[in-house]
Amino acid sequence: MKRATKRNSKKKPQMKPVQFASKAQIMAPDLDDVTPIAQFLENFKQLTDPRAQYKSRLISIKIPEPLLAAFKYKAGLEKTPYQTMIKILMTEWLNRNS
Repeated sequence: MKRATKRNSKKKPQMKPVQFASKAQIMAPDLDDVTPIAQFLENFKQLTDPRAQYKSRLISIKIPEPLLAAFKYKAGLEKTPYQTMIKILMTEWLNRNS
């Protein structure tokens, strides 16, 4: 018998997005026009990829090591990845000063 590892014991069930096609889309008599099929697939792609609307850009920034270590530690206390926390703080700052 296998013992459950710590990693597997915390695994949450993954929700999968579902998109339904209408009967007209399934039974389309004219397959020469693939526009509805292409639109369905594009909508499904956007449904499954949260980054589909926005591209991210890799940046480089120099931060003093003690500041970065402290930031990573504090973000860890909130169980948030530090890069995600940077994005959250940037968004909050922009909304506050607009």
